[in-house]
Amino acid sequence: MANFLEDKRPAKIERAFLVGVQTKDMAPGEGEELLAELGELVENLKLKIVRSTLITLRTPTPATLLGSGKVAELIELAKADGAEVIVFDEALTPAQQRNWEKLSELAVIDRQEVILQVFADRAQTREAVLQVALARMQYSLPRLTRAWSHLSRQRGSGGMGGEGETQLEQDRRLVNDRIVALKRELVAVRKQRATQRQRRQRVPVPTAAIVGYTNAGKSSLLNALTGASVLAEDKLFATLDPTTRQLHLRGNRKLLVTDTVGFIRRLPHGLVEAFKATLEEVVVADFLIHVLDVTNSNVAQHHETTLAVLKELGAVDKPIITVFNKLDAADAAALNRAHLLAPDALYLSARSGKNLDQLIGRCLEQIADAVDSVDLLVPHSRYDVISKLHATGHVQNQEERDNGVFLQGRFPATQAGLFTPFIVVKKK
Repeated sequence: MANFLEDKRPAKIERAFLVGVQTKDMAPGEGEELLAELGELVENLKLKIVRSTLITLRTPTPATLLGSGKVAELIELAKADGAEVIVFDEALTPAQQRNWEKLSELAVIDRQEVILQVFADRAQTREAVLQVALARMQYSLPRLTRAWSHLSRQRGSGGMGGEGETQLEQDRRLVNDRIVALKRELVAVRKQRATQRQRRQRVPVPTAAIVGYTNAGKSSLLNALTGASVLAEDKLFATLDPTTRQLHLRGNRKLLVTDTVGFIRRLPHGLVEAFKATLEEVVVADFLIHVLDVTNSNVAQHHETTLAVLKELGAVDKPIITVFNKLDAADAAALNRAHLLAPDALYLSARSGKNLDQLIGRCLEQIADAVDSVDLLVPHSRYDVISKLHATGHVQNQEERDNGVFLQGRFPATQAGLFTPFIVVKKK
């Protein structure tokens, strides 16, 4: 599907006028913070911001969200600044969006549409592309009365309907058919990914998922831990697709670490739903590594947002290692703020590697908690068992004895059928 912003008007859109909203239900200063975040999102679309303005909204107006006087004032400012699109940080209903476009004769979009476009620009894998396309189609369905140029305008026959079918009905049919097709494709892709996960789990290895607010440094941390080369840029949603890499730990232990899509305040619900397949890596992980940018003044809100999304995914009760990243750029005030937010958190720098060993140590503790410690005596004739134990667990000690091979180690409970017959002493 063509670019949303280009679909609104034939002329290329380059200049944006941003409108933020502070309501009585929001914390003081929250509207300003969200507006600044919207500005960063819009800049990711390569648009020039000609003006940002914050409106105090006491009572929403059904037709246009804002009162008629404020609507006229903002339109005048937008045109004076040469803006080609007005971007609202508040969600607009389809009717409000249509009314604003009719009154202003400009393109008018909201935060949800901006996020959808940023996701569309970032998607790389087939699954991510399908998920974004599905979310955009579902968002667009109630907005079909706007002037779309990317939908077919040909009056068809047969499956396209008869002469009595309006163009709007045809458009709705097209979009609904596309939604059905996308869901079907996603089912196939998810089955393939589930099969790949099952193959990994044949030889169980502990798993961790890196989660956190977008641009907190999750990809940089994955690279620092595993030596991977995942794209790590200083911009929102630099990576959308989950990337899993193997981390080699002390004592022949292994940990699979997955980088996930960043979270953000006011993430469109449709995107949360569409990306649940991608975020399944969070749900199936043994524990989570929650990364926060210690230098960000909004870190408390970022912490809250991430936990809210984890709750929606059903993963908030998993063991969580909280990590404050970018330690090398933090001042005393930032460190104090972080300590009050999460007293037991770790502080490190993925860029320089400072205190990375502390996180690795905490990961080892999590793995140790998840497996049993046992002493085994395996007959010399069962070296196949010994080989599997080395592959699936952590062998701390191994001795050749007359009556077999003595091993001390920790092994996943899922491998109990393999090692239980050879247990000498099971430790607590």
